[in-house]
Amino acid sequence: MGRRLVPLTLDSLADLPLPCRACVFWELDPVSGEAAIKDGRPELEKESWISAVLLEWGSCGRIAYVDDVPVGFVLYAPPAYVPRSLAFPTSPISSDAVQLMTSRVLPTYQGQGIGRTLVQTVAKDLVRRGFKAIEAFGDTKVEDAHCVLPADHLLAVGFKTVRPHHRYPRLRLEVRSALSWKGEMEVALERLLGAVQKEPSLRPL
Repeated sequence: MGRRLVPLTLDSLADLPLPCRACVFWELDPVSGEAAIKDGRPELEKESWISAVLLEWGSCGRIAYVDDVPVGFVLYAPPAYVPRSLAFPTSPISSDAVQLMTSRVLPTYQGQGIGRTLVQTVAKDLVRRGFKAIEAFGDTKVEDAHCVLPADHLLAVGFKTVRPHHRYPRLRLEVRSALSWKGEMEVALERLLGAVQKEPSLRPL
């Protein structure tokens, strides 16, 4: 079984699973996101966003392939490139951190270490770039989770709450600790990234 992990580029954008390839939940502010959906241009907005981040900041995602089949991905960027983050009551993301926007591993490929590898690759990238942590907004209502990852699962894989909230706490994971995950934390990470993500509703938080 051949595996490879490659940076997300405009050429590989089409390999993101639906509805993720046309989702602009994080990439646009709530008003602009709703307008993009209404006008039928979310995929163009997604492509434009990735292009801008690649040019100005660099790699902002990874896609995992098994035998040339795309099976998972992770998307991340500094908060300055993530307009939706400002809509959360627990913003802003810390200045020494990059935001984990969203991730997914297809259910058929869970439990194979793919999710762990994705996040560890992000951690290695951020260490090289001089960042200290990965931060994410969690959702405490797991049944409603879509692009916002479940808070309980983030906690289970080593994230710590840095700003509590009844619905959307902000959590943090030191990148160096992410490079040494073992045992139960690896299993929990697989469950987190393998969670089925519903198509998001683009409304202000």
